[in-house]
Amino acid sequence: QVRLVESGGGLVQSGGSLRLSCAASGGTFSRFGMGWFRQPPGKEREFVATISRSGSSTYYADSVKGRFTISRDNAKNTVDLQMNSLKPEDTAVYYCAAGVVPGTTLVAYKYWGQGTQVTVSS
Repeated sequence: QVRLVESGGGLVQSGGSLRLSCAASGGTFSRFGMGWFRQPPGKEREFVATISRSGSSTYYADSVKGRFTISRDNAKNTVDLQMNSLKPEDTAVYYCAAGVVPGTTLVAYKYWGQGTQVTVSS
């Protein structure tokens, strides 16, 4: 059983930056592709970014491309999401997820964190 714990959320002004971190335990971290998803208020959970097991490949949603960067440290069992140029529409609960075959859909991921709130004020 893999446990994922997110941290780093908070309140930030439009144009600001935040760095989310997800710490994994209970499994072999390097076996999993990792993803970040978010759920805006009143909306469905949506894909944000994914990174391959080695970290050599990344993919982003169009809405965050060029502003967000996903990275991982397999020695520390962590995956981060650096978020720059934040906009009010980035306000959401952000979730970290782990899957053997990562992708852009929720069903590709077996393990999920509890989420961390990000609020961007205008």
